[in-house]
Amino acid sequence: MIYNERDTRHQQVIDAAKQMMTAARTAPKARGCDIIEIFLVVEDDIYALSNALRQIGEERQRAGMIRDAENILSADAILLIGSRSQAMGLNCAYCGSETCESRGEGVPCTMNTIDVGIAIGSACATAADLRVDTRVMYSAGYAAHKLGWLPDCNYVIAIPVSASSKNPFFDRK
Repeated sequence: MIYNERDTRHQQVIDAAKQMMTAARTAPKARGCDIIEIFLVVEDDIYALSNALRQIGEERQRAGMIRDAENILSADAILLIGSRSQAMGLNCAYCGSETCESRGEGVPCTMNTIDVGIAIGSACATAADLRVDTRVMYSAGYAAHKLGWLPDCNYVIAIPVSASSKNPFFDRK
């Protein structure tokens, strides 16, 4: 049997994205508390995400969001990584409050944000190891959040994934 790379590329990217999900899940987390949610978006849901992002960009007159809405259509898969809100009880004061108990409502625990960043780093390192193209996008993550795809998460970051001769997520106009 002979395989043409072009015929297997889509599935290879999805398989790589699944490995990225595992890397994000196993990334270190503050106090060992796992409050990260990870979803994988493929096929028609990429179009739904693009449409939502385009609409947000048009409503807010944000050219970068409209550009990103078009850009994510080059992805074979999009990883979504978000965090639920949970104070870690460290009283670290990074959020601006002296104690976790005195933290204002709606003020995110900084450790939750750091955990998402570490998960993103692990996922992107795996993507680099597997030689697939990515870009971290707050814009597409925001659209996924507005769609309610990670309902318990306060914020979501998106990582589109592709394999082509040139990373389609950079050198954008």
